[in-house]
Amino acid sequence: MVDIVSSEAGIPRPDHPLHNSGSAKWFLPAFGVLVLVGVVYVGYALSQDLAEAKTVPWILLGIALLIALGFEFVNGFHDTANAVATVIYTRSMPAEFAVMWSGAFNFLGVLTSSGAVAFGILSLLPVELILQVGSSSGFAMVFALLVAAILWNLGTWFLGLPASSSHTMVGSIIGVGLANQFMAPAGSATSGVDWSQATNVGITLLVSPIIGFFAAAILLYAMKLLVRNPALYEAPKGNTPPPWWIRGLLIFTCTGVSFAHGSNDGQKGMGLIMLILIGVVPTAFALNRTPDINYLEAYKSASVSVEQALGKYVKPGVTVTDAKAAVQDAVRTRTWSDQTTVALQTYIHDTTAGLQPYATVDNVPTDLVSNARNDIYLIGEALKLIDKKKLLPMEAADLKAVTDYHKAVDNATKFIPIWVKVAVALALGLGTMVGWKRIVVTVGEKIGKSHLTYGQGAAAELVAMVTIGMADRLGLPVSTTHVLSSGVAGTMAANGSGLQWSTVRNLLLAWVLTLPCSITLAFVLFIIFRQVF
Repeated sequence: MVDIVSSEAGIPRPDHPLHNSGSAKWFLPAFGVLVLVGVVYVGYALSQDLAEAKTVPWILLGIALLIALGFEFVNGFHDTANAVATVIYTRSMPAEFAVMWSGAFNFLGVLTSSGAVAFGILSLLPVELILQVGSSSGFAMVFALLVAAILWNLGTWFLGLPASSSHTMVGSIIGVGLANQFMAPAGSATSGVDWSQATNVGITLLVSPIIGFFAAAILLYAMKLLVRNPALYEAPKGNTPPPWWIRGLLIFTCTGVSFAHGSNDGQKGMGLIMLILIGVVPTAFALNRTPDINYLEAYKSASVSVEQALGKYVKPGVTVTDAKAAVQDAVRTRTWSDQTTVALQTYIHDTTAGLQPYATVDNVPTDLVSNARNDIYLIGEALKLIDKKKLLPMEAADLKAVTDYHKAVDNATKFIPIWVKVAVALALGLGTMVGWKRIVVTVGEKIGKSHLTYGQGAAAELVAMVTIGMADRLGLPVSTTHVLSSGVAGTMAANGSGLQWSTVRNLLLAWVLTLPCSITLAFVLFIIFRQVF
């Protein structure tokens, strides 16, 4: 390769793109001020929310939140390096400034995220573990997930491998589900993994790198046909930055990937933090304490509509003795029967009746909040069997009543306070500033045999930005790492530059091993933590 080889000591040559130019010194103090303001805000908002709690186990809460934010910190310096590699190696931005710029837009991406990916990931977990998140099993689940993900991410970072945090988190969740099923007493009704949801997530993670490779290659071909400017397809010359329009394109795509990464990957930590808060301080976080005074009344109205809709499908003479148990069994086995229809209708009626005397969530007695949350969450999981799995065929008007009520259920139980988003954004943004260099070198130097050109960088980044953005809209987790690194490989192949097959083999090995290794780690850790908690 030309002009891109680092020294053996790991210190870049003066003309190397990783050379510290010092041009971004002003940015670090500015980001430090932003971090300080964010920390103060998070502390204040958390203290306000905890004012609703009867008792707070501070030590357990502090440890759990530190580990959860530690996962996002590692995610930041592990995954975000992929977003900045192209702008650094095309000399579009100085290395320091590029990393800080990416960290800032990761921050913004987290703040504006919807939460759909967060709860999509959590839906892989066994329902009974989520319902019992405040128990010993629940704490073991959360800590096993987080520690397994951090250990694998740190190991692959140390080796300089762009492994996927998304793959790691999914593998950890599967490992916990399998361990929960393995440890269940013989004959008990314990579920393991929702394999249908796991299959959907797995296909997304599997297909997205393939899409990245071929889409980036095709885009580069198209660019060569439509944009016949030789400068776009040449390697940088010395320390000279590219022409302004190329530079603008590369900075735009880097910004888009960073923002999309924050909005997608940041949500994984959000979901786990919400599990921690619900488990440790249920009286403050079990139900959404929205400022909308009509929120609970809207929920009650939707429940009456769906109760009436279900009544049309209740068969004469069918009864149940324990409605909650029957609904739990349907959710666990993902099956439907005539008894399930009666049970769900009764369960919805009883749950709503318990909330009827209270106009807002703030008026609900703290002793009832946790149970109400579990009841509403379980109803939501049962409704999935109707509006997602179509296990109970319904007329369009009745199905609309179900979907409207499902939205009300999700609004009550699947929410993310602004301060949680800010905390995750800070962790992800700070992580971007640390340890990025190992992954950047792999993406920028070790995938292709020649220096990354402007066109290659733009094609790879543009494909990654669009792919991750679309996945975020659909509530699907994708790997920023795999999409971007495969996109770079695709442009190298399309350009005839050649690939460094030793690196490609290592990337594929990390891709293949991440799921089984994270599953195994989480499986073992869950068993260990069950003995601790």
